[in-house]
Amino acid sequence: MNFRKNYSLPSVKALRTAAFGASGCLVGSAGVLLILNLLMPDRPFLVGLISTCSISLFVAFPLLAAIGSKNAEIRKLHERINYSARHDAATGALNGTAFAASVEHYIDRRKRIATDSGGIMIAAVVDPLDAISRRYGPQWADTVMQSLAAIIQSSVRSGDLVARLATNELGIFLPGAAPESAVDIANRIRERVSAAAFAADENPLSIDLKLGGAIFDGPAEFNRIRQMAGELAMDAGGDDEPISIGRLPAA
Repeated sequence: MNFRKNYSLPSVKALRTAAFGASGCLVGSAGVLLILNLLMPDRPFLVGLISTCSISLFVAFPLLAAIGSKNAEIRKLHERINYSARHDAATGALNGTAFAASVEHYIDRRKRIATDSGGIMIAAVVDPLDAISRRYGPQWADTVMQSLAAIIQSSVRSGDLVARLATNELGIFLPGAAPESAVDIANRIRERVSAAAFAADENPLSIDLKLGGAIFDGPAEFNRIRQMAGELAMDAGGDDEPISIGRLPAA
């Protein structure tokens, strides 16, 4: 299959406007220079200086200001596009693609500088989310995930990553964390989720958040890390049980 690049050419209207603008600047500059020559025929240097300043003030400055404003708008648009490409629209957390790339970048970077590339990933699975979506609508399921993502974001350390990996699953990456730190963070998340009030259409919701973790000490594939964390989360018991964290075999 052949693919062609589509090049966007300037429209006829844009070219006509630019031509009229350039012609106007040329005529205006010539007119100012002619008038000044008539008023001060014996001072050509002063006439040229005043003409240059006038053109810079009334033509160049507005043009550069307009270009600068457009460039700022383009930069903001690029920033919004880049943000949308990396984040989940409902929760504001990273999406799965950006999360996986960040984890793999961390592992590769630590491997290149020959230091420990270990870390822990925690999977947070919301068991009754499908039932909430079927009964109240998908917007309420997204609202629940948004609230959970905010709780988790406030419970982790600075530099930790939070992402939405699936409809009912959030991922947490704790770079360089010890198992004890992961357990503390998991307990803090559980406590805050238990203390929070969830409701849909003013009906209270009971949220069952299952947590499981995978620890790795060296280079590892992201999919293996996520699979282990997800499986341990799905097999997790009640909130009274400590989070189960499995150790991934060295690659």
